[in-house]
Amino acid sequence: MHVIGTVGLPGSGKGEAATVARENGIPVVTMGDVVRQETADRGLDPAKDHGTVAQALREENGPAAIAERSLPMIEDRLEDHDTVLVDGIRSGTEVDAFEERFGSTFTLVSIEAPFEVRAERIDDRGRDVGEDEGGEGLAARDERERGFGMDDAMERADVVVENTATLEAFHDRIQSIIERGTTDSEATTGSNTEVHQP
Repeated sequence: MHVIGTVGLPGSGKGEAATVARENGIPVVTMGDVVRQETADRGLDPAKDHGTVAQALREENGPAAIAERSLPMIEDRLEDHDTVLVDGIRSGTEVDAFEERFGSTFTLVSIEAPFEVRAERIDDRGRDVGEDEGGEGLAARDERERGFGMDDAMERADVVVENTATLEAFHDRIQSIIERGTTDSEATTGSNTEVHQP
């Protein structure tokens, strides 16, 4: 059994890591889906009110609320698969919840990229509602997510991936982590996408 968790600020590459997992037949539990479902259940717009509902869930049910709602989904997938990827951990408290449940079989991967690179990626993917349409700008999203304790979670990562090179190089590094877990600590030759253990 192996549970791989990803943490990273918006646009860092968590969704691409999930894509690599799915291509390898590994189920993905997206913590954001818990929030999107709750947003819809409250009759709100998931595109605009996602952040507000994420904050409300944590205020109403404690800082580990979203992680706790994700646990049964992860355990369900582990019944039929050896590995599950958990997309979108956002705090040290959530890391605690996964470490407590899965122990040494849990690996936390921090995916990191500079603000300008992430902003360009978010613009390119075109699925986020921008500030001019009533959504949150990237700086505001970063601040909100850091407010959940994301910096603490990133600092506790078992593996750090600097995602600043090509998409292909990044996919190769995630593939490596999936195949070899935390034993893969070599930098990719000829690129600035690196994996290292802090």
